[in-house]
Amino acid sequence: MKNLPVLNRREFLKVSTLAGAGLTLAFYLPRVWSASAPAVAGTASPPGVFVRIGTDNTVTVMSKHLEMGQGVHTGLATLVAEELDADWAQVRVEGAPADAKLYNNLFWGPAQGTGGSTSIANSWEQLRKVGATARAMLVAAAADNWKVSAAEIAVSKGMVTHKSGRKANFGELAAKAAAMPVPADVKLKKPEQFQLIGKRAPRKDSKAKTNGTAQFTIDVKLPGMLTAVVAHPPLFGSKVKSFDAVKAKAIKGVTDVAQIPSGVAVLATDFWAAKQGRDALAVQWDETGANKLGSAEILAQYKQLAQKPGMVAHKAGDADKALAGAVKKLEADFEFPYLAHAPMEPMNCVIQLKGDTCEIWNGEQLQTVDQYNIASVLGLKPEQVKLNMLYAGGSFGRRANPASDYLVEAAHIVKSIAGKAPVKLQWTREDDTRGGFYRPFNYHTLRAGLDEKGNLVAWQHRLVGQSIQTGTPFEQMFVKDGIDATSVEGANNLPYDIPNMLVDLHSPRLAVPVLWWRSVGSTHTAFSTETFIDELAILAGRDPLEFRRALLKKHPRHLGVLNLAAQKAGWGKPLPKGHGRGIAVHESFSSYVAHVAEVSVRPDGSFKVRRVVCAVDCGIAINPDVVRAQMEGGTGFGLAAALHSEITLKDGRVVQSNFHDYAPLRMNEMPVVEVHIVPSAEKPTGVGEPGVPTVAPAVANAIAAATGRRLRKLPLRLKA
Repeated sequence: MKNLPVLNRREFLKVSTLAGAGLTLAFYLPRVWSASAPAVAGTASPPGVFVRIGTDNTVTVMSKHLEMGQGVHTGLATLVAEELDADWAQVRVEGAPADAKLYNNLFWGPAQGTGGSTSIANSWEQLRKVGATARAMLVAAAADNWKVSAAEIAVSKGMVTHKSGRKANFGELAAKAAAMPVPADVKLKKPEQFQLIGKRAPRKDSKAKTNGTAQFTIDVKLPGMLTAVVAHPPLFGSKVKSFDAVKAKAIKGVTDVAQIPSGVAVLATDFWAAKQGRDALAVQWDETGANKLGSAEILAQYKQLAQKPGMVAHKAGDADKALAGAVKKLEADFEFPYLAHAPMEPMNCVIQLKGDTCEIWNGEQLQTVDQYNIASVLGLKPEQVKLNMLYAGGSFGRRANPASDYLVEAAHIVKSIAGKAPVKLQWTREDDTRGGFYRPFNYHTLRAGLDEKGNLVAWQHRLVGQSIQTGTPFEQMFVKDGIDATSVEGANNLPYDIPNMLVDLHSPRLAVPVLWWRSVGSTHTAFSTETFIDELAILAGRDPLEFRRALLKKHPRHLGVLNLAAQKAGWGKPLPKGHGRGIAVHESFSSYVAHVAEVSVRPDGSFKVRRVVCAVDCGIAINPDVVRAQMEGGTGFGLAAALHSEITLKDGRVVQSNFHDYAPLRMNEMPVVEVHIVPSAEKPTGVGEPGVPTVAPAVANAIAAATGRRLRKLPLRLKA
């Protein structure tokens, strides 16, 4: 983890602004590009608010990160409120505007966005300093008003008090505080002083989402707005050859039909008319250069590639020599299908073009990239594109794509009608399932060897799968010597103490669009490595838990979650006939997670996941309730991929279309899930994604324990 920048007096400014609630105290961080960025005089852009204290006594935290269900609004607000000593009930959260100079993700350099489970980690010190500085200025205002020493003033739950009995709330001091000098430095609380961090507090988005006042893109209505639905090509890489719009234009409500780079857009006064118009189009597609391979053909190509050495991602010792001399050897291959993101809210956005400005309403996840891509289409500067960040009904990586596909599509549509009306672009779930982005199809081969004492002495891991980063703006950051870091994460940093190891990679290029999917490379590497290590334990005649423990002596945090999950699950205790228990441990996004799954297998080959115990070490748990929710959600998400999820291609076309054939986990399939958080004083790390990788291998290992059968292909199938 990079060190966060230490803010000095010159970097921390404040102003008073007139808002709806009256004068507000607004704190600004005018230049926070990266931890190593030098200070350059005169380069600061207009400042942006991080926290606003109103005369109505509200504390509004500006979230630079998207709330898409992961609880980030609650976490970020907690960081400010803790150091401010605010009352939780007075705290509000708003989405910050798009401005990378001010609201950049500190781990990404000069780029604003949400992803990689970085939101809390990159804001940990930044927002606490904001809260502590605001508190100091409120105290200074009270001290000046009351003519007492600031040392005699206390702040608790939104009230500033003096031992004489005088007191004031934040709102009463806001205007005065705005005029006070900015303290040169502020002292942050020690963990033992925390009142909110580490405690359960109600989520800040729950009420609005419960009473219907939460704003999602689908809720946005602008005067004269048209709705657009697009006919996309059925094959990846195909384009419009010609189209007939006569029948589409005959649909009542249809106003315009336009060819755009991604297909043919139909605009209408409402969604249903637009969809009917889209479905009535007669489009001929140019399939020259389009992908016509099915899943079976892709797998055959991958198997062929796997017979040859790939680009070396990690090497230690001499794996070939050690394997040749091993007393016992094991080989296995693993198959992982394409996966769709399938968020509950399909892709959508609202766009309005007025002269030389464009405004977007969207569940905005990748502000900097989206601004640039939209501006490029419209011939504008990125700063002329205003992005309004609304709630998003899930993403799992889908809304953060380097191509800004649906946003660029909306820009082409509004451009095609010369901005005569604002446009709401709405994809259907079928549109996204059959024409969106996918977790890459992957094929792994693993070989390992044991010595005469059953020690693991050799490990070879070959991966074949498309690169997510190659050809994108992120290639320079994440692709080194041809190796996409996201393709091999979880494989090239395996924590097990193995003296001879080789990890190599093939990255074939296909027309199928791929993208990060919740927990990215670890979605497949954790499965292959954790089920293979289980097989090796059995081959060595060792208990899978003890085998792992012996190999993790140098990794105490892995051991911590492994031991906690095993203890809470009752590892080693007898189970009924037909039941099995499996374990898996993995680190991703600087967090450590272990799962123990218990399954029951019926005589007909069907099985049920009955209980899952999860242990997580994510450093300081800002809000334990949110951490548990994310681990539970990640468990369910991972179980869907383990039991059901699969995107298959036939003659280049995606077979699945909606939740009936790309099934999420059903409510009656969700097992009892217990989450245990390792107490920690380490800086907080991510929880949005790390709960996913280990559940599938834990289930597969449990099935093997119950049946003796090893399943090496996802989704898991016991029946023939």
